[in-house]
Amino acid sequence: MEARAAGSLRLGYKGRMKLSLRSLPAVVVAFSCAAPAGLSGRTPESPVAPLAQQPAGDDAFQKLAARFISEYLRRNPTHATSIGEHAYDGNWPELSIDGEAATRAFIDKTGTELRAIPAAGLSQQNSIDAQMLDSKLREELFALDELKPAENNPLSYTGLIGSGLDPLITRSFAPHAERMRSLLSRLRGVPQIVAAAKLRLAHPPRVYTETAIEQNRGLIHLCDGGLGKEIGQEPLLAADLTAAATQAATALSDFQIFLEKDLLPRSTGDFRAGRALFEKKLRFALDDQAVDIDSIAQGARALIERTHEEMLVTSTELWPQVLPKEKLPAASTPAEKKALIRKVLDALAADRPDNATIVQQAARDLDEATAFVRAHDLVSVPEQPCQVIEMPEYRRGVAVAYCDSSGPLEKKQETFVAISPTPSDWNAERKQSFYREYNNSMLEDLIVHEAMPGHFLQLMHSNQFKSDVRSLLGSGPFIEGWAVYGEWLMAKTGFGGARVRLLRQKMILRTAANAILDHDIHAGTMTEKEALALMMGDAFQEEGEATGKWRRARLSSAQLTTYYYGFSELLKLRARVEKSPDFSERAYHDKLLSFGSPSLRHIRALVSP
Repeated sequence: MEARAAGSLRLGYKGRMKLSLRSLPAVVVAFSCAAPAGLSGRTPESPVAPLAQQPAGDDAFQKLAARFISEYLRRNPTHATSIGEHAYDGNWPELSIDGEAATRAFIDKTGTELRAIPAAGLSQQNSIDAQMLDSKLREELFALDELKPAENNPLSYTGLIGSGLDPLITRSFAPHAERMRSLLSRLRGVPQIVAAAKLRLAHPPRVYTETAIEQNRGLIHLCDGGLGKEIGQEPLLAADLTAAATQAATALSDFQIFLEKDLLPRSTGDFRAGRALFEKKLRFALDDQAVDIDSIAQGARALIERTHEEMLVTSTELWPQVLPKEKLPAASTPAEKKALIRKVLDALAADRPDNATIVQQAARDLDEATAFVRAHDLVSVPEQPCQVIEMPEYRRGVAVAYCDSSGPLEKKQETFVAISPTPSDWNAERKQSFYREYNNSMLEDLIVHEAMPGHFLQLMHSNQFKSDVRSLLGSGPFIEGWAVYGEWLMAKTGFGGARVRLLRQKMILRTAANAILDHDIHAGTMTEKEALALMMGDAFQEEGEATGKWRRARLSSAQLTTYYYGFSELLKLRARVEKSPDFSERAYHDKLLSFGSPSLRHIRALVSP
């Protein structure tokens, strides 16, 4: 979900590995078109070395997996596009109540067949895939029956449209004319999506509707004149594309009126999930039904306290460099320690990019981070290209940056790290606050997270693992956890010196604060005032960043915890493995990344001695 929220740009992973049967729209249902004979000629493979005789259940599971994936992609055309299956590039899901019933029947049938396969008859890797699939099927039923996104979340529809159009415009997986024919088909289908949204949306939380209003403006801009460059390259399709874009813009403009005049006044739903629902949702998100939600929040609070002490040491080291004319103050009380840290952070905030330079600076940072990883032999660097681009207007809002990598089925591998400048309607004070937060040292850390050795590197490794099930159901906590772990690894090894180390420590505060926000908002009663105090006081965030995160936290229950949980679990795993006398960074990391993106409960068994 990416929604442009006024006054709210922040860091977060946004990419094709946010996977579920709902995919981005969160209301995926059956649609009418024939399924292809296979996945571009590819069938699911067992990722383990060939055995003399496979366990008895492997063949049954692989056949079930092949049927599931084929039907899954038929029902999820925009997700299919994102992972590299292009048989459905011109299609949308059918968003009717009958279609949703068909999806529920598909999930039930798949689950029944899956649970009939004896677990003892599966090899290790197929057993992991089967468990991940079973968990995901149960999560989908939970979403359909309890979360009800089709009725409760207008971002389901704006997110669907954006994710359906974007890859046809920004990627080059097929000849331009072919992609434009698919774009033509999807543009013609936009009015049907709008009609379904107007029919089904009931009483969502107000913040959901406010954010959808912002995002829909970007979609209108895209369809009403924003496709001129693409249309101009295809004279034979120009008339049809222009007409379809106009039709889509008209439908989206009608949707804007509906959102503002009809839905917003009746957006009376509670943005708080509530303790019981949050616990269920978080356990599914972490793929761990035994997790204690209160223990996670307690651990995050303890991490904030430890990180304050680490930041004091780093800030004391930096003081002579950034404040050479000022005497180092005493720092014995908690208030004095925070004041010293904030003073150094303020000094670093003065060295910052602006709208004209941030994308180019991020590209230079990517080159430097890549060279550093190679020089220190931390992990195998993928050969595929990674390009820094300016984030499209219609995808701004929930994150200041995202990593958009080619899917595992894509023949042409390409990755974009999108960086978002400030919106054009921000005043000078708000822009300054944003770039104080995302100063040059923070930008270096952000590129580590999004690209090298973070999301880009991990996803390229993941694509090499030959399991279509795991490719579809990659674990968000593992993916996010690796990116945060990558920040820790680079800072530990010396990337960017003490300046980047301090900003990385600040990012750890943000990671911990995210988990606390998630818990205390959705399983508690945290107010905006309390949330801002946590973020601005304990986590040293700028006002604009904190205000934006308050919105994101209300929009995305159970997602903000994944960063902290994933990072914490990966650190625990490393602490066990590195005790081995033959431990090496590269060998360990290459092994860790060699299994795709499994749930953390499975990676422990795969990697632990």
